[in-house]
Amino acid sequence: MHPLLEAAAQRRGGVFTVADARRAGFRPDEIRSAVGSGAWHRLRRGIYVAQPAWAAADPRGRHLLAAAAALAALRPGRVLSHSSAARFHDLVLPRDVDDVVRLTDPEQWRAGDGYRIAAAALPPGDVVDTGQLRVTGVARTLVDCARELPLADAVVALDAAIFRERVGRRDLTAAVLAQSHWLGIGGAARALGLADGRAESPLETRGRLALLEAGLPCPELQVDLHGPRGFVARVDAWFEDAGVAVEFDGRIKYEDPYDGRTPAEVAWRERRREDRIRDLEVRVVRVVDEDLPGLRGPAERLRHLLARPLAGPRRFRVVRRPEPGSDPADAVA
Repeated sequence: MHPLLEAAAQRRGGVFTVADARRAGFRPDEIRSAVGSGAWHRLRRGIYVAQPAWAAADPRGRHLLAAAAALAALRPGRVLSHSSAARFHDLVLPRDVDDVVRLTDPEQWRAGDGYRIAAAALPPGDVVDTGQLRVTGVARTLVDCARELPLADAVVALDAAIFRERVGRRDLTAAVLAQSHWLGIGGAARALGLADGRAESPLETRGRLALLEAGLPCPELQVDLHGPRGFVARVDAWFEDAGVAVEFDGRIKYEDPYDGRTPAEVAWRERRREDRIRDLEVRVVRVVDEDLPGLRGPAERLRHLLARPLAGPRRFRVVRRPEPGSDPADAVA
């Protein structure tokens, strides 16, 4: 691609305009030829991306190119926000989230072809300028999304961001308080109250919420069990009085194992691991994707086990992990 167009694309988040092409010396007939031949992919009227860049982009990348095109087409001052900012920050979103480009403007609400602009305040601390795009920061983005998402989806997004140490609870709390009178902020506050950054997968988050919906107590998360010879296993969820562990077991672990292991090896190691946990006289309840959202079978078994506290001397010691970003001294045995 022409170096002047390459430079323009770098400034604009991967896209360039017809004005950029004219400044680079392209005549109108050459521009029409580039579009007609497929060398340039048209995103919006007068806004393009080089075809190789478009072909190489995954769905997230294509959305961000569409967002850059919308920003290039609109007057300055708009900021990438909501689900579009979540894609930019690579946060967890529901699979069925729409592909509309989301923007925020401090003065004007507007909807157009493939984009929607919210009118809302944009304090300087809420905005990150990447040099190519201006986008809401992680905490603001998560709270904006949580105001609109179903509760479980919002908690999944918050859990994942805290676990990956993309944001701290203090910043999220400040973002909620800053939006105290905004539409949907009650739902965002409830989602933050339910969030726990020790959850390592969406299944763990949804499983924990399903336990609460079933009327069961909230378990501790990511607890280490030590036996007479030392560390045995880390369990996903833990009920202390009953000595019951809950394992949230996703299918993907067996269907697409990592480190070159075969599904059979993963299943065998998981079986041996559970045997070592049971050798400590810990009761284990396994929750799989198919158990959600109702959790009917596992919930009944858990009610039965929780009604019978583990009596007598225990053959294990528990070490608790702090939530990411909290004081390490919170991990107590």
